[in-house]
Amino acid sequence: MVARVALPDDPIPIADAIVGVGHALNYLTDEAAVERALVAIAGALRPGGVLALDLCDLEYGEARRGIPNFSRVADDWAIITEFSVPAPNRFVRQMATFLREGEDSWRRDDERHDNVLIDTAPVPALLARHGIEATLAPGFANEELSVGLRVVKGVKAR
Repeated sequence: MVARVALPDDPIPIADAIVGVGHALNYLTDEAAVERALVAIAGALRPGGVLALDLCDLEYGEARRGIPNFSRVADDWAIITEFSVPAPNRFVRQMATFLREGEDSWRRDDERHDNVLIDTAPVPALLARHGIEATLAPGFANEELSVGLRVVKGVKAR
């Protein structure tokens, strides 16, 4: 079964595995919300259940501090992205995309990605208090993710 929930407060159905990619928990409002979501995920796993997700560590923002803004133009589209680290625990991408809709007409769409960054080091201990033996890793298998992304892998005690 696949279930869509809005974390951190929607009840999560009991599951044998919970997998999250794209650092979705980092889109929550603050560190407390990320912690509540992790506790909810731990509570939803059955004994023997598997957890695998990625999180943005504080290092994610630090590694991107001062990176240049980005733009790219093609015949029928363009994108402009502005990056910022407004606080040690925030990384923001603001994007404007332009799509050609006619000879002299463009449609503009604006998007903002505001990530809360956390110190991931305490995450295994937090999950251990809720029955999950977890570790942090640089990737899900043999690959390494971008600087500052951490994978949390765990199994709930039987």
